[in-house]
Amino acid sequence: MSQGQSQSQAIMIRANVDKQDINICRFMIDRPLLNGSAVFTSKADAVGNALAENLFNIPEIKKVEISENTLTVVKSLGDEWNVLGKRIGGFIRTFLQPEVYANTLPTEELKKKVQEVLDLQINPSVAAHGGYVDLIAVENNNVYIRMGGGCQGCGAANMTLKMGIERMIRDAVPSIGQVLDSTDHASGNNPYYSAK
Repeated sequence: MSQGQSQSQAIMIRANVDKQDINICRFMIDRPLLNGSAVFTSKADAVGNALAENLFNIPEIKKVEISENTLTVVKSLGDEWNVLGKRIGGFIRTFLQPEVYANTLPTEELKKKVQEVLDLQINPSVAAHGGYVDLIAVENNNVYIRMGGGCQGCGAANMTLKMGIERMIRDAVPSIGQVLDSTDHASGNNPYYSAK
């Protein structure tokens, strides 16, 4: 199988949080990220390695180690791995498949268009249910959102994301990639549940 064929296949990523230190997570990828290994402790250290440079755009990231097909990331306190992992996975996929993102709109333009959809269409609609949606980031052409208010912890949040939010954003901005929910729904309260 040629390198081109291999790169076009879906990239498989498995993440494991360290049992001794919950601020360390290892991402195992089904193809190599680097021949050999390298350790980076800052964005300045990472110059020349596009994956590590991008990872240091996430404020919580304190250390990045790349060894063959394993990426080890150390974070400070802040967002949990279930939130950060989606962004890290997006950076890994972009690093391994840059051609997929070559013809997208500039990030700032995508961000502006997505924010307009949130402000003018989505937030007025979810506000009726006591919720709101924040734009966390646009990285490459992937959109990262966070739901709050009545949307956080709601059992229908995934349906709202797929059938409502993602559809509305995609209709207005067709060049986006994935719309990823960075919400920690486990810490929210289901607005439709009441204990008796």
